[in-house]
Amino acid sequence: MSNPLLKKFDLAPFSKIKNEHFKPAFLQGMKDARAEIDAITSNTEAPTFENTIEALEFSGQQLDRISSVFFNLNSAETDEEIQKIAQEVSPLLSEFGNDITLNEDLFKRIKSVYEQKDSLNLSVEQNTLLDKRYKSFSRNGANLSEDKKIRLREIDAESSKLKLKFGENILAETNKYQKHITNEADLDGLPEGAKEAAAQLAKSKEKESGWLLTLDYPSYIPFMKYAKNRELRKELSLAFGSKSFKGDELDNQENVLKIANLRHERANLLGYETHAHFVLEERMAETPEKVHSFLNEILEKAKPAAEREFKQLEEFAKDLDEIDQLQKWDGSYYSEKLKQKLFSLNDEQLKPYFKLENVITGVFEVAKKLFGLQFEEVSDIDKYHEEVKTYRVYDGDKNFISVLYADFHPRAGKRGGAWMTSFKSQWKKDGENVRPHISNVCNFTPSTETKPSLLTFNEVTTLFHEFGHGLHGMLANTTYPSLSGTSVFWDFVELPSQVMENWCYEREALELFAKHYETGEVIPMELIQKIKESATFQEGMATMRQLSFGLLDMAWHGADPSNITTVKAHEGKAFAGTSLYPETPETCMSTAFAHIFQGGYSSGYYSYKWAEVLDADAFAYFKQKGIFNKEVATKFRDHVLSQGGTENPMVLYKRFRGAEPKVEALLERAGLLKASN
Repeated sequence: MSNPLLKKFDLAPFSKIKNEHFKPAFLQGMKDARAEIDAITSNTEAPTFENTIEALEFSGQQLDRISSVFFNLNSAETDEEIQKIAQEVSPLLSEFGNDITLNEDLFKRIKSVYEQKDSLNLSVEQNTLLDKRYKSFSRNGANLSEDKKIRLREIDAESSKLKLKFGENILAETNKYQKHITNEADLDGLPEGAKEAAAQLAKSKEKESGWLLTLDYPSYIPFMKYAKNRELRKELSLAFGSKSFKGDELDNQENVLKIANLRHERANLLGYETHAHFVLEERMAETPEKVHSFLNEILEKAKPAAEREFKQLEEFAKDLDEIDQLQKWDGSYYSEKLKQKLFSLNDEQLKPYFKLENVITGVFEVAKKLFGLQFEEVSDIDKYHEEVKTYRVYDGDKNFISVLYADFHPRAGKRGGAWMTSFKSQWKKDGENVRPHISNVCNFTPSTETKPSLLTFNEVTTLFHEFGHGLHGMLANTTYPSLSGTSVFWDFVELPSQVMENWCYEREALELFAKHYETGEVIPMELIQKIKESATFQEGMATMRQLSFGLLDMAWHGADPSNITTVKAHEGKAFAGTSLYPETPETCMSTAFAHIFQGGYSSGYYSYKWAEVLDADAFAYFKQKGIFNKEVATKFRDHVLSQGGTENPMVLYKRFRGAEPKVEALLERAGLLKASN
């Protein structure tokens, strides 16, 4: 059988790949990578940077390509067969990874190079790679006794399966819930576009009439924000908040406890107090104590503002609809009403100016003005779904920079949320600068029979956010793939994405793309002014919400979890200092907190806020010099975007900015400096 995944390919050959190709490709890829490792360890020459560290860095590249294609499909275009393959190959990949990091002969060679590094005259990037490689072995068990190595392998194999199961359960829960509405009065308050989308969804699911609501964001969020029917809002809110928390076959409570305990045991095995101590050693924040101190410093500033905002919201709901007790399912609805009252602004006024295609053009135009990039939509790149858009990216001199895949709308086989990923990294070898293949994946409001895809302002900022990650990947310019693009300390990775969101609030940027989809009229100045004025609306509450997620993450990973018997009770303790709404016993966040139990954010959720400090400080520099200032943009590209993980992120940041970031920049932008005084 000719397997397209086992041939050398540049662009992923999606149309040629069948599900049955994956497992044989993984098995062969691992076999080939093992042979490359054997060639390193059996080399009779003395270990050098070139024959050991570099040789290891460029080993297993075919396996990396196979993995990136497969796991990206498992996120964006999965089915039961792919999920089954994932369950089979994940433990094998975990074992393969351990076979490398626990390979004594390989570690001896790495250690030998590491111990003579001061006399090797290495470049900064080579030094970083050597440090990273040595630590990846020592931090993953290379110095353990044989029995402990065996236990480490068992933990990693079990953890990889549990993480997959956790994600599969959430996806199944999301797909399972459908609310068929037959009485139009139940949709009172819902904008026409959202109603039309719900009717279209009902039709696509072969309902004879009516409207269909789901837990996908483009369906769920407008309903929670606009629908007058409080009972229905409650039903949807509880369905959304109780994902994988119902005690049935899709329940994740057991998975959460097992994952947390396995992570803790693994950290102990490696000599660390907790999983958070292990993770944070390789982060800008360094220790759990620093993370707690950082989160609590912002909490202290945000809490008085959040409590004031919540009281204002309660009083508003009481005056408007005699609501005695504001509940979680009331928050979005009354916040939207209050925002309209205070700023005469709502998403429905803004959406006509944010046609998806125009926003894409806009983000490309911003990238052109800042970094000289040009995006050419093409039809000759193979794709995994017909909805995916494909682009070739060039610089101002027509040098090829990157391939970009963009996938914008929800589907049954696609997990919720938005993310950036890559199908191929960037690196330099044998005189060639190999360029990356980057992908942005989102779940935006789709078009309907009468309207194109019109984005909410929140979706606009999400597109800019993910595109910022994309730029980090596209503009990578490093020698080694493992230091390229977004391969940086986790609390630095959100800087390029979050800083890009700032352009969405600036008149100079909005005028490039915010044009009415029917008339072509540029967004009126008064609406831009209202967007800016409302940017800090309920910022205290939003900050408290974000901090609560960071604190929950640390509660799971910053202490011994072995005595936790009830997921919900443990979560309640973590949320105690940040709760505003009454508790709902039917809901639980941890059982659907994919960022920390399935993705890579365990002990790292605080990094969103951490990076906000960086991004507020960085954008203050742009504001000072002009938001399209070429000199600042070039510094940002040269010292941040192109450098990946080649140096300590604070060194890179200071090279761009001239100084360390100040938390005041964030507090000032969020309006929390005056709020806390």
